[in-house]
Amino acid sequence: MAKPLVRGIIKTSVGLTLEVRRAAIEAGDEIQDLTREVAAQKVASSARVRRAKDNGEVTAQGAMAG
Repeated sequence: MAKPLVRGIIKTSVGLTLEVRRAAIEAGDEIQDLTREVAAQKVASSARVRRAKDNGEVTAQGAMAG
């Protein structure tokens, strides 16, 4: 009688563990996607600021700094 009960507990535990792992992997993938998007935006923004400075334009950052 104890063996089927223990087997059921282990089966449930393994199933939960797999679900938690799957959720963690998905969350990690989403964080990586967000990180890539933010990094791309930051690089694009930095390039725009550099081009503006090279062209002699006053940027909001430049106006605040000096």
